[in-house]
This record gives sequence, structure tokens and C-alpha cells, in this order.
Amino acid sequence: MVDLLEFEGKELFKSYGIEIPKGQLIRSTRDFKDFEEEHVIKAQVPTGHRGVNGGVLKFKTQEEFIAAFNKVSSLTFNGFKPTSFLVEKAIKHNKELYVALTLDRNNKSPVLLVSSDGGVDIEKIPKSRIKSLDLDIFVGVLDYQKRQAFEFTGLGENYRLQFFSILNSMWRIFTEKDAELVEINPLAVTNTQLLALDSKISIEDDALFRHPEYKRDEYSSDELEMKAKKKGISFVRLNGNIGLIANGAGLTLATIDQIKLAGGAAGDFLDLGGTDDPARVAEAIELVKDSNPKVLFINIFGGVTKADTVAEGIVQAINKLNITFKIVVRLKGFNEAKGKELLRKNGIDAFTNMAEAIQEVVKLAGYGNSN
Repeated sequence: MVDLLEFEGKELFKSYGIEIPKGQLIRSTRDFKDFEEEHVIKAQVPTGHRGVNGGVLKFKTQEEFIAAFNKVSSLTFNGFKPTSFLVEKAIKHNKELYVALTLDRNNKSPVLLVSSDGGVDIEKIPKSRIKSLDLDIFVGVLDYQKRQAFEFTGLGENYRLQFFSILNSMWRIFTEKDAELVEINPLAVTNTQLLALDSKISIEDDALFRHPEYKRDEYSSDELEMKAKKKGISFVRLNGNIGLIANGAGLTLATIDQIKLAGGAAGDFLDLGGTDDPARVAEAIELVKDSNPKVLFINIFGGVTKADTVAEGIVQAINKLNITFKIVVRLKGFNEAKGKELLRKNGIDAFTNMAEAIQEVVKLAGYGNSN
């Protein structure tokens, strides 16, 4: 998934008829000279929560601008250090809304989300304050759904046509650009108009052949996901504290489910695929190490994959890296006895039964009684 920078998203908004503040992209303090009005400087990084982390600052004078630029440019956001900055005129407004188009994977459909409580703390807004409308990918946002969304915002009648136009434009971006997310937060309400004060657009990376202008080396807003992508390793971040390495998408997903059923929660996980290259296994463990799990579970079912060479990679990693977390391994398949023996010699718990291994992992992760 490619997360567009704010200025890229706003360029799209403008080209599709969505109003945005007047602004310019800069890379040094020499690039900006207008100090007649209050402005805001924003770090351009492919990650969220910039405002609460000091990445968005207002200024009026040249001295304030230089101080704001130096502060914002010195920060790092989820591993990203900004090299460009969007400077915009500060917009006085009466209200902030939240509007987004994204995918509801449970319903297998697009969904329109609207709230009258936009801004930096949108994640804290109760669900009752967010209107969710399931959409049909073939027909888009229907008129009655636009009316429902508009009425939920509480806007006055003079904003109705503007709001409908924004929804139409967002849907065109969503479908024409193969987006997984098109978000305006906040959508500012001034005395006369609606303006997108921020943009968040995520493009499906499998569709980049249709959108070469957005193709880049990194497909993710997460530093570790990018690092794994460059190594050709499938890596996904979750919220638990149990790191997971498995071979094959089916086994990986099944293991996540079994960890959950046993009372635990999987964290970052990697899919080794069919490889049993010891160096590759060691690389995978190094990636998980950087995410700092409480315990790492390595679940290998050998067919083409040889259990003993996977074990060699695990031993290589623990000898090379300063591993501070516990490792539990389940080996099943070709040369499993040889692999388990090698692991035990190096102080690593090795199991054949998946359920027994998961019980041990959940216990070590501190989830209490895993029975």
C-alpha cells in the first residue's frame, strides 16, 4: 500500500474539484517569503499523528517561521524524517468534520464514514458519533446516502451542494486511483465554504502498474514493513506482543487464530514461504527483533522446507543478535528430529505439537492461564 504525502493528496483533491488552502511545498527556509498572514508548516511524511507529535506548527513572523521549520525538520515520525514541508495559509473556521471512503473487509464493500467531530483525536470519537454507510462498488454513493451523511454532520443548508460535490469527487478518486482510503480530516467549515485541511490517500500497491506516478521503493508507511519489503519478506504488523514467523500464508493465518483462541494476541508476523535458507531465517528473526516482542513463536511445517536448516538459521540468529526475548519453535516435517535436537542444544524450546507450543507461547507472553 502506498500512502501519499499530504501535498500529493491535496494536489489530487484540487484536480478533482475539492477546495484546499493556498500553499506551497518547501525544502528550506529560503523557499518561503510571505509573512503578511498567519501560516502553518506541516512535515511531509507518510504517517499519521503529525499534529500531536509536533509536526504541524503555526507562525506569523519570519523569526517564528525559522524556529518552526528548525523544530519540525529535526523530528522523526515513526522512523520517517521529513525532507519537504507544506506551508499553507492558516484557515479560520467554525467547525471541523471527518469524511472518509475506505474498505469494510468484513462486508467486502466500500464504506463511507462521516463525523461532525473531525480533528486530531478522531480515534477517540465514540462509534455513535460516526455515521457508517455501506456502498455498492458498482454504483457509488447514492443520493439518499449523501442526504443521510449530510444530515448527520449538522451542516446548514447552504453547504449541501458543496458537501455532495466533495463526496462525488472522493468517490472518483477512490475508484479511479484504486485507493484503499480517501480521507479528509479535518474538513473545515468556514462561513462560506468547505475546505480540506488535510489529506490521507492510500493506493493499493497491486494497482501501481496503472498509477506509475505513485510508484516508489517503499509501499508502506511503516519502517519495518518497508525494510521487509526490500528484502522480499512478507511482514505485517499487529497489536499483540507475540512475534510470529511461519512458512506459508495458510499456516501463518491459522497460527494467528490459534494464538487468539488460546488467550494470546499475535504481534508482528512474517511469512517465510517455502524457504529453508538459514540466512533468510536469520534475516526474518532480525526483523522481528526490531519490533521488540515479548516472545517469538516460530511455526514450521516442513514439506519442501527442511526443519533442520530452519533450525540452523535460528541458531545463527541467536548467536549473531542480542536476543532478549524467549523463542519457542514448533518443527514438524522433514528432518524434524535433527532440527529439534539442534535447537535444544542451544537452549530453545522445541515442540512437534502445535497446540502444546502455542500454550507455552501464550504463557510466556504473560496472558495468564492459557487453558
